[in-house]
Amino acid sequence: MKKIVFLLGAVLLLGFSSCGDLNFSDDSFDASMLYGRWQEGSVYERYDETGYGATWDASDDVEEEEAQLFKWTLEGSTLIHEHIGTFVTVPKVYTVTMLNSNNLTYHDDFGKTHYFSKVD
Repeated sequence: MKKIVFLLGAVLLLGFSSCGDLNFSDDSFDASMLYGRWQEGSVYERYDETGYGATWDASDDVEEEEAQLFKWTLEGSTLIHEHIGTFVTVPKVYTVTMLNSNNLTYHDDFGKTHYFSKVD
């Protein structure tokens, strides 16, 4: 009897895993939830309603006035930062996994995850 239950469980498990990616989470986030200043350790990010923002690292003795500027967009769960340089714009693409009034979590395709908390 134990073997039958085990085999039945294995068959069900294989059946569900072969159905593809069963994603039950909401993969669409409200861009207006990003507005404001976020902190992860000594790193800060600011998202303005204009679609522009800035990032800086206080441990490098960089203040908000000296921050790296970027243009941002959030569509669904795809967050794009287009960092604005003197001669070039560098895009960085992230996948948002959590966004609410207090927490922002996103990751890149290289496995680096960022956990931010709202500071204002």
